Order: sequence, then C-alpha cells, then structure tokens
Amino acid sequence: MTVAASRNREGRWAWRLTGFITLCVYVFMFAPIVATVLLSFNSSMFGGFPMTGFSLQWYGKLLANDQVLTAFRTSMWIALVTAAVTTAVGVVTAFALVRFEFRGKQALGTLVILPALVPETILGVGLLVLIKAVDQPRTLLLLVLGHILLAVPYVVLIAQARMIAIRRVYEEAALSLGASRMASFREITLPLLVPAVVAGALLAFTISFDNTSASLFWRPAGVETMPTQILSMLKISISPEINALGTVMILVTVGIPLIGGLILQGFTILRRRGKPEERA
Repeated sequence: MTVAASRNREGRWAWRLTGFITLCVYVFMFAPIVATVLLSFNSSMFGGFPMTGFSLQWYGKLLANDQVLTAFRTSMWIALVTAAVTTAVGVVTAFALVRFEFRGKQALGTLVILPALVPETILGVGLLVLIKAVDQPRTLLLLVLGHILLAVPYVVLIAQARMIAIRRVYEEAALSLGASRMASFREITLPLLVPAVVAGALLAFTISFDNTSASLFWRPAGVETMPTQILSMLKISISPEINALGTVMILVTVGIPLIGGLILQGFTILRRRGKPEERA
C-alpha cells in the first residue's frame, strides 16, 4: 500500500469518526426536545415511554390555565416592546459607530457590547444588588429595560455588519444631489438595512421571550413570564402540561425567526423579479 493510499484511508476514517461524534452531539442536544414534544401528546398523565395514546388534552388544559395565559401575554408584551426599542436604538447606534468619527467612539462601542460579554446570571445579580442599594422596587418597567439591555448588543452587531457592507457612495450621491442626511438615511440607507433590521428584531424578540435567568432577578412580585412560569410549575410537580408548555415555547422561539426569514426571503425574491420590469 502506497503512502498516498494510506493517507487517504486515514482521512476517510477521520471524517467518519468526526461525523459520528457530531451526530452523537446533535442527538444528545436535541433528543430531550424531541421527547418533550412527543410526550406533550401523550394521553397518560404519567410522562414516559412507551406512549399510551395520542391526545390534545394537555393543550386544552393550558388554554384553560389563567396563570399560563397571563404569563404568555406578559412575555409577548415584553418581547414586542424589547424588539421595537432595541431595533430602533441598535440601528441608530450602529449607524453612528460605522459612519461617524467622534470622541469616545471606541468606549461607546465597548460599552454597548459589554452586556453580551457578561454572563446573564452575573449581570442579573449585579443589577439586583444595585436596585436594592438605591432602594428601588422591582417594577415591570425595570424588567423591560433589563431585557432591552440584554438584547441591544446583538442588534448592534447585526446592524454594524450590514452597515459596513453598504458602500458610502450611495449616501454621498444622495447628499450631492441635495438630499439632507436624514432623507439620505431614510431613502437610501434604511432600505438597504432591512435584512439587518428584521434579523435584529426577531433575535431581540427571541432573546426577551426566552429569557430566564435575568427575569428571575428583575421581575416584580406577582409577575410571571413564560420561563419563570415553567420553573414555578416544576417546583410543584412534573405535570404533562409542562411538556405542552415547553412545546409552545419551542414553537414560538424557533418558529417566529423561521417565519420571519421566509418572509424576508420572499420579499427579496419579489424585489429581484420586479427589477427587470422597472427597467423595461
């Protein structure tokens, strides 16, 4: 056997071993999620395999559970507000960091990204200690501001990456034709930023809706979000309703970004198809 053939054989075995290890990692990560979804349709109240039958009764009980519905509405409201505010703040901040030179620019960039570098638990405990030190009661407004603080860095990073890819000549051409800087941003830059705006908004929504550690520290008494509601239900007993609730969380946190991506892809395809007609 030649040296080249031996190396090719070793390379094939290395790729096979890498693929097998990768498959094991994916199974280890996603098997609990698949089990949760399957058990949410189990007719037995004792979760486990083999399943005794198919039933939607646990989803019906979720719809009749006022605490779960209240937590869902609270999480949706907080996530929507967080997505709207962080998208606006993130896009403006990214535009300023990429297009302008000013004193303290590097410090501002570091300060904006800092919450993404600090673990959420440490950040949650630190802000909770600060709230207690200034004798400020925990309110829903502070919880929303905390979620905004956690989501802003990711929106800024996405918008920054898109802004760097947008050439300055488009804005300079608009300015040279008499457009104001605000009009240039609104008519030229913002339409080119749409993919980053949509991606940032969806990511901010998902981060806020699925946040657990920070919400535990910042939520006021009597207010529950979906993740904290699941934790409170787990303290009492492991009910099949939790599997149904976990499935709903999976659908929201995974489904909304996928739907947003498909919608954005559809708009892109329609825009490309419309360009020849416009030229004609």
